[in-house]
Amino acid sequence: MTQTSLNSRSYDQLTASADDIADENNTVIFPPQKISLFHRMIDSFKRAPQSEHVSIEMNQREEGANSNNNVEEDETGLHRTLKNRHLQMIAIGGAIGTGLFVGSGTALASGGPGALVIDFVIIGFMLFNVCMALGELCVIFPVSGSFIVYGSRFLDPAWGFAMGWNYALHRLIVVPLELTVAGIVINYWTTSINVGVWITIFLVFLLVINLFGVRGYGEIEFFMSIIKVIAVIGFIILGIVLVFGGGPNHQYIGGKYWNHPGSFANRFKGVCSVFVTAAFAFGGTELVGLVAAETDNPRKTIPRATKQVFWRITIFYVVSLALIGCLVPYTSPRLLSGSSSYDASASPFVIAIEDAGIKVLPSIFNAVILCAVLSVGNSSVYGASRTLCALAENNQAPKLFTYIDRKGRPLSAVALSIIIGFIAYINCAKVGTQVFQWLLALSGLSSFFTWGSICACHIMFRLAWKAQGHTLDELAFTAPFGILGSCCGLLLNILCLIAQFYIAVSPIHGSVSAQSFFEAYLAAPILIISYIIWKIWKKTPFMRPSTIDLQTGRRMLNVQQLIDEEKAERRTWSIWKKVFYECC
Repeated sequence: MTQTSLNSRSYDQLTASADDIADENNTVIFPPQKISLFHRMIDSFKRAPQSEHVSIEMNQREEGANSNNNVEEDETGLHRTLKNRHLQMIAIGGAIGTGLFVGSGTALASGGPGALVIDFVIIGFMLFNVCMALGELCVIFPVSGSFIVYGSRFLDPAWGFAMGWNYALHRLIVVPLELTVAGIVINYWTTSINVGVWITIFLVFLLVINLFGVRGYGEIEFFMSIIKVIAVIGFIILGIVLVFGGGPNHQYIGGKYWNHPGSFANRFKGVCSVFVTAAFAFGGTELVGLVAAETDNPRKTIPRATKQVFWRITIFYVVSLALIGCLVPYTSPRLLSGSSSYDASASPFVIAIEDAGIKVLPSIFNAVILCAVLSVGNSSVYGASRTLCALAENNQAPKLFTYIDRKGRPLSAVALSIIIGFIAYINCAKVGTQVFQWLLALSGLSSFFTWGSICACHIMFRLAWKAQGHTLDELAFTAPFGILGSCCGLLLNILCLIAQFYIAVSPIHGSVSAQSFFEAYLAAPILIISYIIWKIWKKTPFMRPSTIDLQTGRRMLNVQQLIDEEKAERRTWSIWKKVFYECC
């Protein structure tokens, strides 16, 4: 046998052995190919593969295991990457914005310091119940869209459609509004640059942030909330010092402005007019519910975030606004001297610091206001995109908005939010202000509709929970005031709508006109018409406690086991940690 035939036989034997092995394993392993950064970026924009599971269970991290580094997704493809620190700061600083820093000046001039504090306390109590109800629902149903989905599930699909689109429209319109406001804030330092330049810069800024997905939103909100919280706490400390005469002029102020010119302006009308400003200031509180579907452990983070509402209401709003009433008289012409209701020069915080003779702080506080404006714009892009995505998932919006890429970004919805931002350039023309007033009128009462809907959903959920044989012991988190608190919250929302209607038909200054009425109350008839059209077209049913779906998206938890584990963990804590946990 020749050497060639031996080699040929050896080759045939090796080939046959390889074929046998390939047939046996039925797979061929290739070494991993290195993909360039550019190709990874392009690939990330492709549609995320649809998850086959329906349950919205947390992965093993909640029970303590973390064996892999994969990003968890819900059934829609959104990523659960928000951590506890993100949610805590979103809860604390999420609603600290132009409504508090600037809008409170107009409210002070309209109602006086007494009306300002009373209305914010009432709205704060209402929001406390709303957030607790929302927290209870989000812990057991951490679904994409949160309260948008709850409206269709617990009340009526037609109401979910009308309320959801009203909220989405509100968030979409706020994006170009805040871009314009950011340019106006810059005018505090310089007016030599056209506002369109700043709109372009800030629009690109929002686009870049949202290309980083929910993690980008969370990180930006985390740091901006820290800035806002530090600013408010710093002002409270400064305000106390100034009230007691510790400022540069060493003048004791005390409560003299509460006595003269007085605690209330325009009497009952003044009190009613401040409700809308207070609601605008608290706007964004409901975002804690929207981020539930993108939080890695909603059972623990959502309850803690909702507890922050009490401290935010007490410290950031009531205390700071009470000090504003001591430092700035409601008759001050500077409160109404701004070029718009968002002009930082009309901020009572800035006015109080300037009146005290402090030179540097007004500019610093103006920078804080700029951060607050951009934070609201960023939150609006997030809120609008997630709302549109949820509506599309419920067949209440074009299916185009269900597109979620492999990084968990609802690209189509984000793209629409950014495109709507181009409306901000209208403000470069003289008609810009008038156009924006009508755009805002389309969804001006959105907050009241949304908050009232959350309370109504919680009431129906509790009724359905009881009707279908469940007990409260099965819930991992319950609202402190239960169904009574939601009834109170719903009633207060209705009263605020009545107060706004009263101001619309009987304004404080001047006589009523069709234009002024519809600018204040146009959102109500649009919501009603949307509801009726969808109700007739789709023939949607009213939800009944006995037939409400309590299974889809529900997290099946062994509540008693979780409670026992938490009690065992708390026994190892120090007394200070226990107090901090219960309060925060």
